Amino acid sequence: MCFFGFPVFSRLRSRLSWRRLCLFAISLLILVSGLTVLNMPIAIAGLNDDRYDGDIFTLYAGNGSLVPPKFTLKQALERKRPTILVFYIDDSSDSKQYSTVVSQLQAFYGRVTDLIALRVDAIPPKKTYEKTEEGYYYSGVVPQTVLFDESGKVVLDQKGNISYEQIDDELRKVFKLLPRSESADLKRQPVNEFNTELIR
Repeated sequence: MCFFGFPVFSRLRSRLSWRRLCLFAISLLILVSGLTVLNMPIAIAGLNDDRYDGDIFTLYAGNGSLVPPKFTLKQALERKRPTILVFYIDDSSDSKQYSTVVSQLQAFYGRVTDLIALRVDAIPPKKTYEKTEEGYYYSGVVPQTVLFDESGKVVLDQKGNISYEQIDDELRKVFKLLPRSESADLKRQPVNEFNTELIR
């Protein structure tokens, strides 16, 4: 008697039970899967290295809403709102570490300022730039933060990682708010946190 018309399968069926055949097939599948995984390159993402891991705001700040920017610098200046311009690059450890500060700025000032997080790779290479173009303010270092008041005047141009408090102090001056030492602590719900007070 032939199994599926082939005598080989018939002999194999008689020697192995279905249980053994299934175990053999599963073992073979696990072995092939394991060998495939061993040959795959290993992706190592790290906050403190200069490797490209992907979008830094999504990976390290948990905030993918910052990129791409909603406005160009020209559009932001025309809106007559304070503007925060941040130059960064995805494969810079300093930019990766600074991404949380930028995300924190958006959390507190996102509704009243225009926040432009710009990869320096996106600046078109030109010999000269207009004052309304991002490239005019880029100094060749990442991260770099430039803060404009509502009239378009630069009130802060800082290179490297700076603290949230340093930018907050300048924004408080722009908005004519009390200094941090005189203002009450804000009790703000963390983003994406489940709030039991809303459910009744």
